[in-house]
Amino acid sequence: MKTMIVIPARLASSRLSEKLLLRAGGKSVLQHTYEAARRAKVTDQVIVAADDPRIVAEVDSFGGEARLTSVNCQSGTDRIAEIALMHDDVDVFVNVQGDEPEIDPAAIDAVAELLQSRVEADIATAACAIDTIDKLNDPGCVKIVMGNEDRAIYFSRSVVPHARDGGSEALLQAEVPVYWHHIGLYAYRRDFLLWFATQPPGRLEQIEKLEQLRAIEAGICIVVAPVSEAARGIDTLEDFRVFRDRIEEA
Repeated sequence: MKTMIVIPARLASSRLSEKLLLRAGGKSVLQHTYEAARRAKVTDQVIVAADDPRIVAEVDSFGGEARLTSVNCQSGTDRIAEIALMHDDVDVFVNVQGDEPEIDPAAIDAVAELLQSRVEADIATAACAIDTIDKLNDPGCVKIVMGNEDRAIYFSRSVVPHARDGGSEALLQAEVPVYWHHIGLYAYRRDFLLWFATQPPGRLEQIEKLEQLRAIEAGICIVVAPVSEAARGIDTLEDFRVFRDRIEEA
């Protein structure tokens, strides 16, 4: 299957303005992410789906490839769907978040290869085991409930599954992980993307503010690739400073 990695890149950010253009080690956050994506083995085609000419100019400056997409896109998935409309020869599109400059290329490969191998699925994503009570109780850490053959049953900001008799902390130490942290890395089939972009937000999606629930509500099969850890994304100025210090001290 022909595969393309797409990095949806929005200039504005409510928590850290223009974070993708911040520089560390002589490169923008976006360039670090782009170069990590290029190290994936599943494809050598990486495109930035931008919402602003300044993003396009930044990608041009380091020799990458970018496309300007509509400012009306409500999400990164919608932005990728616009790219999918331009490329009817591509079967699988991988969504890499622009603010994850330390993403593991092997995780990108794992998600893309899982979707390629599971013909019943329209989406593949990734998860790592949750091993601390603080992370388990953090609504910012989205949890996945998985069924047989690593199929996603539900996504939630709450602690799921709920241990009715108590003992959630003990379950963190189970030999087979019970609690999984969803990682915002996706592979989509092209037909699914084109369908998704035409659908209104679902009821569960609006409650949890998780767009993957739109697919779950519609009965779409999502499969999950277990990975060892989540990439450290950049949401705040402190996140960026920690990343910059780590890069510049290396």
